[in-house]
Amino acid sequence: MKILIKEVAKSQWQVRLDQHAVTFRSEAEALAFTRTLEARLHAPHQIPQPDQQRAVG
Repeated sequence: MKILIKEVAKSQWQVRLDQHAVTFRSEAEALAFTRTLEARLHAPHQIPQPDQQRAVG
């Protein structure tokens, strides 16, 4: 996933995720969002096996 941060207007920042864009009021908010997103993307993920059943509750 390609992530870009750019200033689009005075006091308005945009984080682009491939073709999706999210707008923020400050560069700090855009950077914080990007750090959280990257941490979640790089976090270990368990792929469910066909024999595992989901508990519904």
